[in-house]
Amino acid sequence: MKIFITGVTGYIGGSVAKVLLEAGHSVYGLTRNAEQNDALIAMGIEPVIGSLEDEQILTKFAQMSDGVIHTADTGHQLAIDTFINAMEGTGKPFIHTSGSGIAGDDARGDYEGQQIYEEESPIVRELVHIRINEQVRKAGVDQGIRSIVIVPTMVYGTALGLSRESVQLPPLIRKSKELGAGVYIGKGANRWSNVHIKDLAQLYLLALEKAPSASYFYAENGEESFKDLAKYISEALGYGGQTVSWSFDDAVKELGPFAQYTLATNSRVRAVHARNLLGWKPAGETIQSWISQNVK
Repeated sequence: MKIFITGVTGYIGGSVAKVLLEAGHSVYGLTRNAEQNDALIAMGIEPVIGSLEDEQILTKFAQMSDGVIHTADTGHQLAIDTFINAMEGTGKPFIHTSGSGIAGDDARGDYEGQQIYEEESPIVRELVHIRINEQVRKAGVDQGIRSIVIVPTMVYGTALGLSRESVQLPPLIRKSKELGAGVYIGKGANRWSNVHIKDLAQLYLLALEKAPSASYFYAENGEESFKDLAKYISEALGYGGQTVSWSFDDAVKELGPFAQYTLATNSRVRAVHARNLLGWKPAGETIQSWISQNVK
């Protein structure tokens, strides 16, 4: 299949593109920066210069392609509307990327959340991303699109595409280097589910090839507390496992809402549908192993 991927120069999008190419699919890749063309071409990707604001480009390549995988700015309403309108009635797959922060709380690092979500667990929160997820799934019922929502957790591992960092671990690693000890916010009791980038990319491939319409998949293969992550980082950096608390207020002052909603929350989910419906079998190394071998 010829697949149009947004965010192809990013951490997730580039990794998904690599796995699709290795499986024999072809990829159009949306990029805003023509300077990245050579790198994309070297990967085997056909660059498409444009942005999520370019309705004509999104429409053209959605219609030219056999399917769309959207990994860029997944709260971008115009892009969602454009893709759904362009693909309506075609039966083509449209995979939308969300994030398990939608299942988060406001723990501020101080407690372990007791709620563990599976795909059918309701999330009662007023969030743009939840509304968009529902819109995409509804399009799979009412508008003749094979729509799929994939919800990654904390993603770790070395990018498979262009050299890019993941989101959550790098700022903790940088702050740990600054302070000379593994860093967590508050008490570090909060927990997040996690998934290796190779396993996540394989889930996209499985979903593209066989997921039913209107389906929804968490992507996880274990979970860790942030205090334990701080210990792993400390050991990898040679600090002997020493850890230190970063006050919530100071973390938010330095990193903004990112600290509150992605580093100080609980987000505990289970990928039941991915395993049972698609036969997904994550096999990547654990987050502890990856940190020990790659954080320096």
